[in-house]
Amino acid sequence: MTLVIVGGFLIPIPDIPILEQSARNLFLHVPMWFTMAVCFGAGLIYSIKYLNNPDPITDHKAETATQVGLMFGICGLLTGAVWARFTWGTWWTFAEPRMNLSALGMMIYVAYFVLRTAFDNPEKRAKIAAVFNVFAATTIPFLLYIIPRQLPSLHPGAEGNPAFSEITAPELRYIFYPAVVGFIGLAIWISNILNRYKKVKLELE
Repeated sequence: MTLVIVGGFLIPIPDIPILEQSARNLFLHVPMWFTMAVCFGAGLIYSIKYLNNPDPITDHKAETATQVGLMFGICGLLTGAVWARFTWGTWWTFAEPRMNLSALGMMIYVAYFVLRTAFDNPEKRAKIAAVFNVFAATTIPFLLYIIPRQLPSLHPGAEGNPAFSEITAPELRYIFYPAVVGFIGLAIWISNILNRYKKVKLELE
C-alpha cells in the first residue's frame, strides 16, 4: 500500500499484482475511453439529427464531437501502450485483441474525416459523412466490448490479471470517478470552443 497526496488528502494506492503501481494509469487510460464513447455517442446523435433535418450547424456539431472523440481515443491508445510497456514488456502486442480492435476503431473514424475531404459540395459531404458516422458508431460496441470479451486477452479480467472490480478498489475510486467526470467536462469545453469557431467561420463565408 502506497500513500499519495491528492487535493491535500493522503489516498492509499493498493499494490495490485502484475499491475503494481502502474495501476495509477487507470486515472488516465480508462477515462479516455469513457470520454471517447460519450463524444462518439454525441456525434451519432447529431448525425441522425442532420439526416432528419439537414442543417450545417448540426453537421458541424457532429464533426466536432467526432473530432474530439477521436482525439481522446488516440490518447487512450497511447496511454494503453505506455501501460502495456510496463506490465507486458512491450509497447504493442498483436496477441492482445482489445488493443488491435481499438486501433481498428480509430482507423474507421480517421476514414470519416478522409471521406469528408472527398466532396466539394457541402450538402453532399455532410449527408454522406452523417451516414458513415452512424455506421462507425455502431461498430464501436462490437470492436471495443463484445468481440474482445469472446477472445483470450491480457486485459484485466483475463487469466493472470485482476478483474476490473479489483483495479477500481475503493481507494482508487476517489480519483477514478472524478477523473471520468473531469475528462468528459474537458471534452464538452473543447467541443464548445470548436463549435463556436465553426459557427463564426460559417457566418463569415
